[in-house]
This record gives sequence, structure tokens and C-alpha cells, in this order.
Amino acid sequence: MAKKHVHSAWSKVKPLSPWYLLVAAVISGAVCVGAMRQNNLTMVKLRDQVFVADKNNGDVETALRDLRSFIYSHMNTNLDSGNGVKPPIQLKYRYDRLVAAEKARVTTTNNQIYTEAQHYCEKLYPASFSGGPRVPCIKNYVSSHGINEQPIPDSLYKFDFVSPAWTPDLAGWSLAITIILTLAFVVRLGLEKWVKHDLAGN
Repeated sequence: MAKKHVHSAWSKVKPLSPWYLLVAAVISGAVCVGAMRQNNLTMVKLRDQVFVADKNNGDVETALRDLRSFIYSHMNTNLDSGNGVKPPIQLKYRYDRLVAAEKARVTTTNNQIYTEAQHYCEKLYPASFSGGPRVPCIKNYVSSHGINEQPIPDSLYKFDFVSPAWTPDLAGWSLAITIILTLAFVVRLGLEKWVKHDLAGN
């Protein structure tokens, strides 16, 4: 009875040549490879747009958002380019500009404080000249009123986005179809050999 069902199933799948499945799997695999390559090229383009925006003081937030959104929804888009830079996205120019702006702010403020110190100490010691009490007065005033640079955490300007192992895009679906067709080819070929062996045993 079991053999009857097997032969009935075999008669239904026999017209489907396993080589059709193999050819379809190869085509689907080629589409998958092309789609994954295109995903990577698009990621590189979006990454370069981030670098350009950073260098030119442009809209880095939008460029980063576009890059992150693409990576999270497409396969084969990891940022690691093999150059050893970790993390791979570093907004060097933005960070350097912020550090320079902080230095300029502190310098300007301390210059103003020094001027204030001179006026204050001149009023406090109107008869004092160089070497008198006015000099330590100025030093003390600047020391007590001056400001220091605030550290800027560079971690806020470093990014790394990791793409999922599988995504429902062209690359992902073609990969899934390739796997299914390959499995179908193996099963179809195995079924044919098994049935022929079974018939030969009879």
C-alpha cells in the first residue's frame, strides 16, 4: 500500500525535471548575488554622503538617518571596510569644529575676564604699578573667575550600524528562493534515485 502511494506521488512529480529546479536555483542565486552587491554599493554611496556632509558642515543628521535606515533594512550592508577603523563612521570634522569652538569660547571668555581683572585691580590699587599688589590681584581674579575647556565626548560622534542576517528585500527573497529551489532539486533527485532503486528491487 505504501509503495502504491509512493509511486502515485512519483508519477505526479516525475514530469518536473530536477534540472529545471537546478537552473532556476542558479538564476535565483545570481539575482541574489547581484542584489547583495547593489545593496553594498548603495551603502558605500550613503556612507560617503555622511563623510561629505561632515567635511562640509552640511546636514549630517539626515545623511546618518538615511544610512542607518538603509543598513537596517538591507542585507550585506555592514560598514566594516577592513581598514581597521573602529567604529567605521567617525564625524572627525564635526568633532574638530566643536573642539575648536570650545577653545575659542574659553579663550574669548578668559580674555574678557583678564580685562575685567585689570579694571578691578586698578580701582582697588590705583597707586600700584608693575611689581606692586596689582599684579597678584589680577592673577587671583583671573584664577578665581577664569573658566576651563569642557571635554567633548568623542563617542557621541562615532557610529557603527550592523545589517541583519536576512531582510525582506530583493536580495533576501532571492536568497530564500535559491535555498528552497536547491532543496527541492536535492529532494527531487533523491526521490528519483530511491524510486528507481525500489523498482529495481522488484
